[in-house]
Amino acid sequence: MEFSKVYFLGIGGIGMSALARYFLHEGKLVAGYDRTPSRLTAELEAEGASVHYDDDIRAVPEEFLDPHDTIVVYTPAVPQEHSELRYFREHGFTVEKRSQMLGHLAEGKYVMAVAGTHGKTTTSTLVAWLNRGVTGGGSAFLGGISKNFGGNLVLGSGNRLAVEADEFDRSFLRLFPDVAVITSADADHLDIYGTHEAVKEAFSQFVRQIRPGGALVIKQGVDLQLDNPSIRIYRYAYDTPCDFYARNIRLLEGGYYRFDLVTPGGAVDGCTLGIPGWVNIENAVAACAAVWCAAQADKGGFDADRLREALASFSGVKRRFEFYVNTPRQVYMDDYAHHPRELAATLASVRKMFPGRKVTALFQPHLFTRTRDFYAGFAEALSLADEAVLLPIYPAREEPIPGVVSEIIAERVTVPCRIVGRDRLADEVAAMATDVVVSFGAGNIDACCDALAEKLKAKS
Repeated sequence: MEFSKVYFLGIGGIGMSALARYFLHEGKLVAGYDRTPSRLTAELEAEGASVHYDDDIRAVPEEFLDPHDTIVVYTPAVPQEHSELRYFREHGFTVEKRSQMLGHLAEGKYVMAVAGTHGKTTTSTLVAWLNRGVTGGGSAFLGGISKNFGGNLVLGSGNRLAVEADEFDRSFLRLFPDVAVITSADADHLDIYGTHEAVKEAFSQFVRQIRPGGALVIKQGVDLQLDNPSIRIYRYAYDTPCDFYARNIRLLEGGYYRFDLVTPGGAVDGCTLGIPGWVNIENAVAACAAVWCAAQADKGGFDADRLREALASFSGVKRRFEFYVNTPRQVYMDDYAHHPRELAATLASVRKMFPGRKVTALFQPHLFTRTRDFYAGFAEALSLADEAVLLPIYPAREEPIPGVVSEIIAERVTVPCRIVGRDRLADEVAAMATDVVVSFGAGNIDACCDALAEKLKAKS
């Protein structure tokens, strides 16, 4: 593809912004549209991209209106009737989905792709960090802001490329990985897939696309049709004996864990992960398994000391089990969880980390369709807390669905539960008798984090 300019529709998305940063680094001219300003769009503008927030072809910089030297990349979250998208399609531009462009950039690389309906962002970021720690190189396109790398794009030496393989809109089927991790294949995005069986079939197709001689690392218990005879298949788990798992797990102060990592080549004793939570130990096992598979393919070593150092120095991902306050009197953390299984897993981790303490869950449902499909599951998960606070549904790309409101979750929660507006959340929570507070959601609840942290820190 020969082009000197890249225009992004949905430039502020976490995956899109990583691509935009890549092309800025490559010296291309970059511009784009997004619905609302954000921290990511502000950073892109500071790095040289031109960004506007009105769906209006007249707002597109003139130099991006020549189809001979401009390629257009869009996210599936942009509606098909978007006027700029229609204009580019009708005027001879090369228009590609984000996943298509990511597939182009992955060509010629040793691709380490992490897929799953949850857990993939932390796991893929860990893969990128372990690549850096163990081999000194590796690049990555990430689905979150890595605290270690300070962003969602990693440019490093060597041929390894870690990517988050997103199942939304079947985007991950544009990838042909050498090593693939599947963390989960739960029912999700049913507005796209229709049924859970269709979700599972897409994951099975993803497995078929692993390159001959490659490897699949799949969580123990995930039930998929695995019919790629040209690859090796490994299972991983938190502490259930299988190909890769953790043993001798010890809870340390502050919710951190020490463990021994068991691999087919032997155990790596005395590992400590730099972020808390048992669910992150499971993610770390998956990431270590992927790096182990890459080392086998390289016919290189799996340096235990470097691996321990990399695990211990991992700082995590913004909005994934992120602590704002952690004192004996008050804890506040924020998490991106937006599926019932994710909420339940995080709350189970919090219970293990802070036994006997009162847990308050704050949750902003994401999408009307997801709420419609999983409201009972959300209620069941939130009932694992001691009390819950719900925000109105964050619509993202969707129009309201009659009768689908946060109240259908709240009325099924079996612990005290209330609904508050986002603008009142910090004050409402500050007035409650809180101990351990966790906020959840993939919408804009994170805009409340600083205010919540300030008020809860004052209480500690």
